[in-house]
Amino acid sequence: MSQHHALQFPGESAAYRSARDALLEAESALRRQLENVAALRRALPPGGALAQDYDFADAATAEQVRLSELFSPGRDTLVLYGYMYAPQAAAPCPLCTSMLDSLAGAAAHLAQHLDLVVVAKAAPRQLKAVANERGWGGLRLLSWGNTTFGRDYLAETADGAQMPMLNVFQRSASGIHHAWGSELLYAPREPGLHSRHVDLMWPLWNVLDFTPAGRGGDWLPSLHYD
Repeated sequence: MSQHHALQFPGESAAYRSARDALLEAESALRRQLENVAALRRALPPGGALAQDYDFADAATAEQVRLSELFSPGRDTLVLYGYMYAPQAAAPCPLCTSMLDSLAGAAAHLAQHLDLVVVAKAAPRQLKAVANERGWGGLRLLSWGNTTFGRDYLAETADGAQMPMLNVFQRSASGIHHAWGSELLYAPREPGLHSRHVDLMWPLWNVLDFTPAGRGGDWLPSLHYD
């Protein structure tokens, strides 16, 4: 940093302050890098035109709704999260569920800027049941089970495995185009390192990263805790 700050906590040692100042340099660099990456993301040219106007089923009403109809008046950005929940699964993905627990609280704030939808292959009744159990009143859940949306936009692999893919679509005078997808999910990574492709919007991991114990080794969130 350009100048040394004068912050200090009670009882800290000189060794702590020296190490903390070095860490602060790294944190500052990370902040700059995050801003740079966000700018690159915003600067992307339009992606491919929407493959088709997918016909989803609303979990709350079981009514059919097309992707183009998910854009509310005055909104041109649509964010769709691929929830890992297959029709034959006994329960949805615990990790996805943990992340959506947090996202449900942010939904009303996000609605001031964009449309947010959670999509899964599971049937509408399955999605409605989990939404009721978790108290996701602010999240809109849709089933893409009768479409190829998951396969087309990388929320499902060729062998039918469900993937937690985040996709962003943009509407303009030229139509609806794919704007960005969390392809980091599929990028090569070091052994033992989680993909972290949506960690930036998942408070659980970010809070744990502030602590001495970190993410708790191989600990993963659960649907329920005793």
